[in-house]
Amino acid sequence: MRFRFVLPVLAGAVLLSSLLTGTAHAETSPQGANDWTCRPPAAHPRPVVLVHGTFASMAVNWPAISPVLKRAGYCVFALNYGGGEGALIQGTGDIARSAQQLSAFVDRVLAATGAAEVDLVGHSQGGMMPRHYLKFLGGAAKVRKLVALAPSNHGTTLSGLATLGDLLGLTGPITDACPACGQQLAGSAFLTALNSGGDTVPGVEYAVIVTRYDEVVTPYTSGYLSGAGVRNVRLQDVCPLDFSAHLGVIFDPVVQRLVLDELGAPRGGINCLNPLG
Repeated sequence: MRFRFVLPVLAGAVLLSSLLTGTAHAETSPQGANDWTCRPPAAHPRPVVLVHGTFASMAVNWPAISPVLKRAGYCVFALNYGGGEGALIQGTGDIARSAQQLSAFVDRVLAATGAAEVDLVGHSQGGMMPRHYLKFLGGAAKVRKLVALAPSNHGTTLSGLATLGDLLGLTGPITDACPACGQQLAGSAFLTALNSGGDTVPGVEYAVIVTRYDEVVTPYTSGYLSGAGVRNVRLQDVCPLDFSAHLGVIFDPVVQRLVLDELGAPRGGINCLNPLG
């Protein structure tokens, strides 16, 4: 179990290295994603769309989960949003506009694959932003399930976003250059509107996976949703010795197993030592 202690450190190191060296170019699709010739098999009829978080990109956010989903037989797609074309740092723009970008991307996926619906898997802002798409942009008719990893559903504290900036080697994350940062603060006008009238919309299933060691979305319980069709999971209730934090969850094999279970038929108990075995 000792590897659990180093996951948060390794995750931050991988992301920071990618940002500094440019080895993960923003427009590079993660392994297994964006094969526009993919046709969903009967066993997995809904394509999976991966939605990255703040200060990230599809290349930075999904190098681990994307190939796992592809090997499991899914058609996998990923997009960049909320940033300049080709910019390595994405997810900083106005969240409502980012939701429009997600809407257009989902339409493209549906047209290419012939599927009737997609499933969404998002991390951090990418787990919260799709809810604007579902609630206000007609996404509920095109999405069966949203699986959110450490999402900022009810906002975070200023210290949480500052921590994310520090982890990625950035400074001053709450600036005019990052509208999405301010919109993710607890009590923001954006989140107040998003959560008014209830967290969920009819016809969509929601799975929220949080970690008690989240140092970015604080408190971590603000990620939980309430309403019909919601399943909230705390990582440590599945594997008590899993110490993955906010960035670590996207590399965590236990989280990958949970995502697979949420998208398909759960296998039952998870082997914390060999979750993908």
